[in-house]
Amino acid sequence: MSAVAHKLEPAATALSVDRVAMHFGGLVAISDMTFSVGEGEIVSLIGPNGAGKTTAFNIVTGFLTPTQGEVSYRGLNLRGMKPQAIADLGLIRTFQRTSVFPNDTVFDNVMIGLHRRGRVGVLPSVLGLPRVRRLEAALKDKAAELIDYVGLGRRAHDLAGSLSYGEQRLVGVALALAAEPSMLLLDEPVSGMNASETHTFVELIRKVRDRGIAILLVEHDMPMVMSVSDRIVVLNYGRIIAEGPPDVIRNDPAVIEAYLGQGVKHA
Repeated sequence: MSAVAHKLEPAATALSVDRVAMHFGGLVAISDMTFSVGEGEIVSLIGPNGAGKTTAFNIVTGFLTPTQGEVSYRGLNLRGMKPQAIADLGLIRTFQRTSVFPNDTVFDNVMIGLHRRGRVGVLPSVLGLPRVRRLEAALKDKAAELIDYVGLGRRAHDLAGSLSYGEQRLVGVALALAAEPSMLLLDEPVSGMNASETHTFVELIRKVRDRGIAILLVEHDMPMVMSVSDRIVVLNYGRIIAEGPPDVIRNDPAVIEAYLGQGVKHA
């Protein structure tokens, strides 16, 4: 399903970034940034190195508090909330570097992610109470389901460290999905991937969106961004210079100028 076909009508707003600015001393990293992500929508945040993309991610996920402006999720103001509290709302972030446990199997990696959500106390676990055994069985079923979902069923019992870079990024998505997100924030997810791995990842992003999960994406791979996004927000020197669907962004003179030599017009 193409991004254009999916977007038949405007989606209800999930994430709202309203007039956000971020100053580090005399440096203005972001200036008056306003954009939104709808429920079940894929929005990409693009721009040259140093444009403010990662800073924006850090603000949305609570790692930075903006100098001014507000970020809200489903109507709830996120200002002052810790990253874990924001994650508990369903905003789950992946990072540029893979974060798998290389000496554990893919299955055990996902089980670790699922156990982080567990609410069973130490004593019931030690005693092996029936409800704990039922929970463990349910978690194993869920881990197997997630591994199949991201396309790694045949690698489930291989060490995560033996997987290719692209496959490790798929494990990272399985770990993110284990947290039951309502929105995923993906930070340069296909960086370092070959064409085949990128294609596989794009198909997975579409599958995730089709589950109703909104996606905010930071990425430098312009053909990938153009193929998967419903809308694109373009940052340059901390300011939004363009926003719209891929066909509009591809031909926007300000975007072409900002990306001179990086192939946006022909992506």
